[in-house]
Amino acid sequence: MQALRGVRASFAGARKSWRAFLDERRTLKWTLSALVWLPLAIFVTEYGVNIKAVRGRSMQPTLNPDDSAWKDIVLFDSFSIRLAQQYNRGDIVALKSPTDSKLIVKRIVALEGDVVKTLPPYPDAEVRVPKGHAWVEGDEPFRTEDSNRFGPVPLGLVQSRLAFILWPWERIGPLGKPLVPRHDARIGSPDWRRSKAELEREQWRQSRVTIAQTPPQPEQSAN
Repeated sequence: MQALRGVRASFAGARKSWRAFLDERRTLKWTLSALVWLPLAIFVTEYGVNIKAVRGRSMQPTLNPDDSAWKDIVLFDSFSIRLAQQYNRGDIVALKSPTDSKLIVKRIVALEGDVVKTLPPYPDAEVRVPKGHAWVEGDEPFRTEDSNRFGPVPLGLVQSRLAFILWPWERIGPLGKPLVPRHDARIGSPDWRRSKAELEREQWRQSRVTIAQTPPQPEQSAN
């Protein structure tokens, strides 16, 4: 018992000495703290969630609509892309541009195996998305640099998926379904007209894509 008390006293003394040592050397203390927390912060940013301000008009009216006085601030989910590798048609994603490596925000329109009816200035009327690639477009086709200019993009360039709008306050929330199918939507209201236009754009995008058929799984013979 006496020996245990001695060990505890020695440990407490060593801890006090270490704290006093760090208090006298604040630069070292901050350096050690950074070494502990910086890797965690990098991991959360790269593989967790991060906040970005969306610039430009290529994703209008979904993002940065003309009737908003603010730039959209949004939450991007990196986990579902970097670790889970979940790529879905219709998702809005942040990716590196294949032309100059700058970060751009676009919508996944088609995935590998899908056939897309392209828009000008793409040279071919239709293109089949190759394996490991996606076809991305801006929601505003006349103000966007997307796959209709640089073609299908490797999935490795996709970094994160838009999960939530944080600002402006009147549009805070996840990107939801259009209001038109809802029975409680007030027909003729500004929200109803906006949602109806959104639904029509989505239907137009889907009409341009022939989704690849999933090959049937071979039946396993019983032993």
